[in-house]
Amino acid sequence: MEFDIKQIIIIIMSAAFVNNYVLRQFLGVCPFLGVSKDIKSSVGMGFSVTFVMIMASAVTWPIQRYLLDPSGLEFMQTVVFILIIATLVQLVEITLKKFAPPIHASLGIFLPLIVTNCAVLGLTISNINNEYSFIMAIAAALGAGLGFLLAMLLFTGIRQELANANPPDSFKGMPITLISAAILSIAFFAFEGVIENIFGK
Repeated sequence: MEFDIKQIIIIIMSAAFVNNYVLRQFLGVCPFLGVSKDIKSSVGMGFSVTFVMIMASAVTWPIQRYLLDPSGLEFMQTVVFILIIATLVQLVEITLKKFAPPIHASLGIFLPLIVTNCAVLGLTISNINNEYSFIMAIAAALGAGLGFLLAMLLFTGIRQELANANPPDSFKGMPITLISAAILSIAFFAFEGVIENIFGK
């Protein structure tokens, strides 16, 4: 498939806004709710997930195309992809622990939980199902990671405002958090069809 810069931009923008993995596909909700209490943690998690998504796509794509498909081992896709993601998460955790201990401490248990973050696994499988080229898969990973980071930052801002609010007792805590996440999710539906209309088909 030929390299088309316009198509790459559409893939990135669509993954970040139109098909946002957290707010539109509801994947990776656990770290979204658990780590979005302060900016530093949100940025750390966002960039960690983005890195894992890009590296996972870069590794799983050739493994699927040049190893699993030719060998008739497509049924091993999920197991192999999870092992690859787990290895990459360990790399991220070791790096953060050595070079950014405060961020590593603030992410806590949610960092190793990236292994079970269905947004990462969903992305790698989606790249294969959509028959993306290698460049398109990397573009989709970049867009998905930036979309995850954007969702984290937006929701962090909302939660910091909620900390100063005084909702009814029945809405305090998780209820108002979930309601806010739902409203933010609805807002992203406004991007439906916008990207394609901006850049054209």
